[in-house]
Amino acid sequence: MSNSFSQLFYLKGKHHEKGVKVPIYLRLTVNGKRSELSISRKIDPEKWSAKTSKMRGTGMDSITLNQYLNTVRNKVNRIYNILIEEGKPFTAVDIKNIYQGKDREVKMLLVVFDEHNRQMKKLVDKEFAIGTWKRYFTTRNHISEFIRSEYKKEDLPIQDIDLKFVTRFEYFMKIIKNCNHNSALKYINNFKKIIRLGVANGWIERDPFYNYKVKFKWVDREFLTSEELKRLINLEINWPRIDLVRDMFVFCCYTGLAYIDVQKLNHDNLVRNVDGNLWIEAKRTKTNAKFSIPLLPNALHILEKYKDHPKVVNKECVLPVLSNQKSNAYLKEIADLCGITKNLTTHLARHTFATTVTLSNGVPIETVGKMLGHKNLRTTQHYAQVINSKIKEDMGVLRKKLENLA
Repeated sequence: MSNSFSQLFYLKGKHHEKGVKVPIYLRLTVNGKRSELSISRKIDPEKWSAKTSKMRGTGMDSITLNQYLNTVRNKVNRIYNILIEEGKPFTAVDIKNIYQGKDREVKMLLVVFDEHNRQMKKLVDKEFAIGTWKRYFTTRNHISEFIRSEYKKEDLPIQDIDLKFVTRFEYFMKIIKNCNHNSALKYINNFKKIIRLGVANGWIERDPFYNYKVKFKWVDREFLTSEELKRLINLEINWPRIDLVRDMFVFCCYTGLAYIDVQKLNHDNLVRNVDGNLWIEAKRTKTNAKFSIPLLPNALHILEKYKDHPKVVNKECVLPVLSNQKSNAYLKEIADLCGITKNLTTHLARHTFATTVTLSNGVPIETVGKMLGHKNLRTTQHYAQVINSKIKEDMGVLRKKLENLA
């Protein structure tokens, strides 16, 4: 198929009014038939060269505009070449519509987000944890609220999402939703996945995250010292539900399990190892990574304490636990009773296992990472902090070695 094709930039409007900028248009001609479109740029007519279809001069304004004109020209040429390769008849209007995106179905951001979340929900407990789905669900609601607040609309075409949207959403999460830096970036990372789906499917021409850098701040993880842990273990509690929460927390301190993994623990996960001791063998709900943990005496004591509980007898669980929300609420009361000022949560027990129980007692960080179910050592280094007493002990050993060499 033979087609004649040309494109021409020209000024449209009155040229004789001095100092008044006029719009630049692009004229497309295919087989002698024309179509025109605005390129959303204006210029002082006296600075325009009709001969070269460019802005005169070598200043920054001229360079910027002329580069933009070249970008538009190259994009139109690509569209023309694609149409030629397809071998179907087309007109100048077809090129114009493709350039302006009118040939494509408009995908709305929240509609795409909802479809993603529906598919993810079906994969809960297969590929994703329920908590992961909840975070995407929450992110979607934050995006919806942001669009209503910032744009006064119920939804936006996904192709309209740009870097400004991303940076304003970060500001919205930090200022309006009062999220700290890392929490805000976690929501943005969830949002990024939706945008990448749009890019992969051709619904977005340019990735708005291309020049956006996500940099989390290092956060020191809190944990209980050996003295605080001992206080908590020895605390006399006369309320069964609070006692159960304390025991669950201590069990996590000596196993490194996250709350959801304790909740899902069953009798099949308790395995008698070749050394004759009882181990926990399971997969982390969050990452699906396998882990093996030898049960320490304090953890075994707690399992023994609840072996006659009806739920344990019926093999519904290994350790009966309350909901994570109620457990965290009761842990606040337990902290007050123990005189612990740290923000006691179920996850703080995992940090305590990594630091006070294992690393500070000489367990190698590689072994700790395996027991925690981490896939790489960097994650373990973030969770497991070596406390000062361990540093003092290690340096004392080094000092003695150096003295012996002297």
